[in-house]
Amino acid sequence: MNNASEKLLPGRAVLFNSPGKPFQFVERAAPTLNGDEILVRNLYTTICGSDIHTYCGHRSEPEHVVLGHEIVGEILSLNTNEEVKDYQGNAVQVGDRITWSIFAVPAGIEAPRADMPQKSDQLFKYGHALATDTDIFNGGLADYCVLRSNTAFLKIAPDVPLKVAATISCAHATVAGALRIAGEIKGKKVLVFGAGLLGISCAAMCKEAGASWIGLIDPDGSRLNWGTGFGTDETFIFPTEIDASQLPWPQSDLAFDMTGNPEAMKTGLDSLALGGRAIWIGAVFPAKPVPVDAQKIVRKLLEIKGLHNYNYDDFVNAKIFVERNYQKYPFELLIEKEYSLHEVEEAFRFATDIKPVRVGIKI
Repeated sequence: MNNASEKLLPGRAVLFNSPGKPFQFVERAAPTLNGDEILVRNLYTTICGSDIHTYCGHRSEPEHVVLGHEIVGEILSLNTNEEVKDYQGNAVQVGDRITWSIFAVPAGIEAPRADMPQKSDQLFKYGHALATDTDIFNGGLADYCVLRSNTAFLKIAPDVPLKVAATISCAHATVAGALRIAGEIKGKKVLVFGAGLLGISCAAMCKEAGASWIGLIDPDGSRLNWGTGFGTDETFIFPTEIDASQLPWPQSDLAFDMTGNPEAMKTGLDSLALGGRAIWIGAVFPAKPVPVDAQKIVRKLLEIKGLHNYNYDDFVNAKIFVERNYQKYPFELLIEKEYSLHEVEEAFRFATDIKPVRVGIKI
């Protein structure tokens, strides 16, 4: 058995208790593994938009939670003498760098559909689970993370920068799923609403998939400045007043919404050409309903598809995309400021007030 947890020092974890309350720093003994669990030393965590929504009270989490689910780490302990392989079948050992899916499906639980494991019953989600004295190392804002049984994890090439590798397990995997449900990208005109990490990643993935033209739309001109470095052909400020008959961008075959803003989603539908498809990703928090012109949907043969999180194939495709393209596209620069774990309070304030693409936490 390769289990070195008894030799490890106690680990730090940062508890989020509720909006408006300070983070709580605690120290606990390194965990003992059960079954085929894996102990990981967290190396880097990025603050995702959903973490900020929780911090601001826009979404509900358990009373005590260790936030952070965009994580990369290194294997510290494998609770077995047998060969262990990642989801792609690559053998792993202590010291290997890995990232893991945001969710784990308990053994014996069947997914509602083969391509929707993220919607299985009894799903466990890293960075979203109740933190207790016996189960506190289950998120990114801690020294350790225990990977539960049936967690899909992937070995990462060590030359991929930590701050880029961390974003594979949420942002890039979600975007890979968005492209999957969008269908054929090659030769298509694409509009991307939202120039956060999801939108920027979407532009780059669509470029690699052969889109004929990509437009990036956001109300923040400073964010649009990233567009040209990630494959966009044109960028547009989202208008304060919108006339669906005179939009400032051309009609598109595909409109990706990464904002969750009802006005942006409606405008995306208005921007579609005959037979176009809208892909909605950003609507993961309460908002006003989207006013849909049913006649327009019917007469123009339009489709609306939604995606929450991602499946295993999306996760693998995101990892492949990043390893192939992290030097081509400047993803590392999108982590606009970096903090240490003990500076997590300052990190969340900066992320909330300044709204950078991403803030990084070096563990």
